[in-house]
Formats: sequence, C-alpha cells, structure tokens
Amino acid sequence: MSQPAFESQAARRSELAVPGNNPRFIAKAAASDADLVFLDLEDAVPPAERAAARQCIVEGLRAHDWRGKLRAVRVNPTTSPAFYEDVIGVVEGAGAHIDVIILPKVNQPGDVYMLDMLLRQIEGKLGLPQRITIEAQIETALGMRNVEQIATASPRLTALTFGPGDFAADLGVPLLAIGGELPEYPGHLWHAALSRLVVAARAAGLLVIDGPYGAYRDRDGLLRSARLARALGCDGKWAIHPDQIAPINEVFTPTPAEVQRAQALIARYETALAAEARGAVAHDQEMIDAASLRMARRILARAAAQRQEPAP
Repeated sequence: MSQPAFESQAARRSELAVPGNNPRFIAKAAASDADLVFLDLEDAVPPAERAAARQCIVEGLRAHDWRGKLRAVRVNPTTSPAFYEDVIGVVEGAGAHIDVIILPKVNQPGDVYMLDMLLRQIEGKLGLPQRITIEAQIETALGMRNVEQIATASPRLTALTFGPGDFAADLGVPLLAIGGELPEYPGHLWHAALSRLVVAARAAGLLVIDGPYGAYRDRDGLLRSARLARALGCDGKWAIHPDQIAPINEVFTPTPAEVQRAQALIARYETALAAEARGAVAHDQEMIDAASLRMARRILARAAAQRQEPAP
C-alpha cells in the first residue's frame, strides 16, 4: 500500500502566528521551536500598515536563519483588495524563502485556483521552481459546505486549517473566546466541524491543522483543546503566543510509550502473518489485524516526520 501524501510531509505540530509588521517578533519567531511560522498580513495588521508590513516580511524572510522550520505568509482573502498586492509583494520580494502561502476565508475551490494561478505566473516570471504550497483556511459556513471540493482544488494544497473565531461569528455561535467552549454545550463544540474537515483533508491526502486557542495564558485550556483536536485526527494546531508552542508540540508528538507499543504491535502482526499465516492475532490482551497495523504505522509516521526521517 502506498504511503498517504500527508504522511510524507514535514511535521506541522505547531504553527506560530506573527504580526507581519513587527520585526522584533519576526526575529524571535525565527529562533522559536515552532514547526511552521507564518507572518501575517491579514487580521494582525491594520490596513494602513499593510504596505510597510509586506516589506518587513520580505526583509525578515531574507535576513533570518529559520533553522529548518517552514516559512509561511498569510495573505488577505481573495475577496480583499489587498490580496493581489500581498501575493505579488511578498512572493516577488522573497519567493525563494517562502514555503507556504496561507489563504484565509476560503469559500470555494476558485479561491484556491486563483492563488495557484497567480503563484504560477510569479514563479514563471522570476524563474522560480514551482515549490510554494498552499494552506487553505476554512472559517465560514460556505467554506465548510464546499470543503470536499476545496480540498482537491490544487496540487499545491498541503493542508486545511480550521478558523474557529470567524466560523463562530459566521454561524452566530454566542462565543467571544476564540477556540473556546460554551459551558452549557454538552461536549466538544467544534467536534462536527473538525471531523468534517479531517475527513475531507484525508480523502485528498492533506494535513489538518486546528485553529488557535485565544486564551494564551490558559495552559490547561490549551492542552484540552489540542488533545481533542489530536483525538479527532488533526496533525497540529496554531499558536498565537510563543508560550503555546511547547504544549502544542508535546500534545502532537507521539510519546515514547506510544512509539514502543506501535513497534511491538507491528512486530507481532508481521510475525503472525508470515510464520503463522494468520490475519488476526492476539496481542497484549487485544485482537489485532490489518487495521491495527495501519494505525500503528500512522503513529510511527508521525514520529518520523517530527524527526524529519523517512516514514517506516
């Protein structure tokens, strides 16, 4: 069986958001332990400062040692007058130093296609290889309705990301805390949305990233949010403050015990299949079969991606 495309990608346990108009924050982010840093031109930058922020981002991408982490820029949505200038400005200025463009408020496949075509034209003009990928942020009712089609809109797509703040506002959920919960709601408020996002992404071979948890001083709340996201199949989560990176990385890193158990399960199953000609076998007081093997290999693939090694 071939390896799913998302398993061969670099780990994205933590994606740190950084205002694109703050050189000091950009320098600190480059030295952080985040798997991906995205320099933001959308919500974090006032419209009057966007032109200066584009230049600040270009200079930051060129100047700093990013220590092997993924370098991303979040542009404004395709419906914004700033979209074109964002893409042209940062890609023409620092295209060789950008791994990912994050596109917010993706409502339909055409939004992704529009960015794909613009990137292709810039790459052709500058003689850059076609290497900049796209992460699509799903944060509206329309985007969630079309998420299955969005997930296959471009070969550049590598990930789908959930945007809980704008999604709550679009649905009319009575919530003011980004990524938070409602005490009166009996369960995980974002279970249905994240589950649909995960299924659409996995069917297309993409990674899935949970959105931010706004209360950056609430470590327990962040851990709960991240653990629920991992339980639903997400690969990582946005961080809006450097203090959130370590807890997020911890949650989305398979523990040594998980890795050891996965290795033992694989060894037991392969022995049973080869030596005993059995497709199901008892292991550690549980019955395991081919589905168990796939689950175990997924754990090892996550661990390998975080060490930047080939998956088993």
